Amino acid sequence: MPAQSPAASQPPTLKRALGLRDLLLYGIIIVQPTAPMPSFGVVSAEARGHVVTAILIAMVAMLFTAISYGRMARAYPSAGSAFTYVSRELHPSLGYVTGWSMAMDYILNPLICTIWCAKAAGNFAPEIPYFAWAIFFAALFTMLNLRGIETSARINAALAAAMAVVIAIFLVVAIRYLIHFPPQGAHAFWKPFYDPQTFSPSLVFRGTSIAVLTYIGFDGISTLSEEVHNPRRNVLLATVLTCLVTGVLAVLEVYPAQLIWPASRPFPDVDTAFVHVAGQAGGPLLFALVNFILLVATIGSGMGSQLGAARLLYGMGKSEALPKRFFAALSTRTRIPHKNVVLVGGIALAGAFTLTYQLGAEMLNFGALIAFMGVNAAAFVRYYLREDEKRMTNFLPPILGFLTCAFIFTNLGPRAKIVGSIWMAAGIAYGAIKTRGFQSRLIQFEVPADAS
Repeated sequence: MPAQSPAASQPPTLKRALGLRDLLLYGIIIVQPTAPMPSFGVVSAEARGHVVTAILIAMVAMLFTAISYGRMARAYPSAGSAFTYVSRELHPSLGYVTGWSMAMDYILNPLICTIWCAKAAGNFAPEIPYFAWAIFFAALFTMLNLRGIETSARINAALAAAMAVVIAIFLVVAIRYLIHFPPQGAHAFWKPFYDPQTFSPSLVFRGTSIAVLTYIGFDGISTLSEEVHNPRRNVLLATVLTCLVTGVLAVLEVYPAQLIWPASRPFPDVDTAFVHVAGQAGGPLLFALVNFILLVATIGSGMGSQLGAARLLYGMGKSEALPKRFFAALSTRTRIPHKNVVLVGGIALAGAFTLTYQLGAEMLNFGALIAFMGVNAAAFVRYYLREDEKRMTNFLPPILGFLTCAFIFTNLGPRAKIVGSIWMAAGIAYGAIKTRGFQSRLIQFEVPADAS
């Protein structure tokens, strides 16, 4: 029998086929081009109309954090998660805390998608009560995921293209509207950035704590490190560029929206405010078009985030972070964690009746910002403290990223802080009991690559 060649005996590896452009497109699809639209009304109400300023401040924090993510992906190209970075660079117990905060982030995403879909569907059929739509969408996400239906990359790309077309139509219509009905006085064009009559630093930063939702998902780029040409360069660039492009695109969307609908004028529904802005600018047709594309996009996001949360819980069950018999169970037919899918669907439904979209978004950001601070701290330790040569380029980005994320974190609403703290306390207590005060084997978190 002839001997096998060295190549034949080696296990297959992922193919490095992605370039910088591919990564950037992937990042934009994950974040979604319409990311600032669902939260527009909530941010506007909190920041007294300074949505543009809030989005730009959030972008600065995310850019520094993106640099840290990109650098940590160099060190751990096959395990791109905040939990991994913090565990290995700081301490496993801190990694566990980071992982537990990420769990809240993942679980809350389908919850706020359920709330928003129910509100958006109500714009088409207001005679159907909100609670009926909430039940419908929570059940829809759950049933489709139980059948094993996942959103493919082609569908995501097509949806992103459709969103880009709708954004372009909105911008053209908005510009035409502003030409015919311009704001009074040249100073009015600066009001989305700074309105001296309503500007308050505390309120703007309050709005910023919600505007962070615009950028959630950019960290998913780091999970593709093993499939990228020149990952040391391209993952970092793509992560930073995704945040930059998202921020610029978000400003282009919300700036004319704020001019069309001044902050002094209340929205019919704050959660779907951008849809009403589109209706003001382009009439019923644009109202329906924007409402429909955002509804479809949020349905896709809700389905994907529910399955991602189920997979995260499966990883925690598999490693015995949670009871294995329930959380690590897989369907024999679809090979998905069906019990977790049902559990997350139940949480989304319960949350749709007990939480507002704003509170859910802030609680999601509570978990995300803890993870972001952890990644910045890990990057600081690895690339500055442990390096012989102390460079300012390795010092400033993680420090500024950590501080800006921490400052935004302090501006989250009090209810989000209370509920988030209860979640964190429960997780830390459970982890301490499970590991005898974090002395024995620490709980591992397996974060799914596509659970953005």
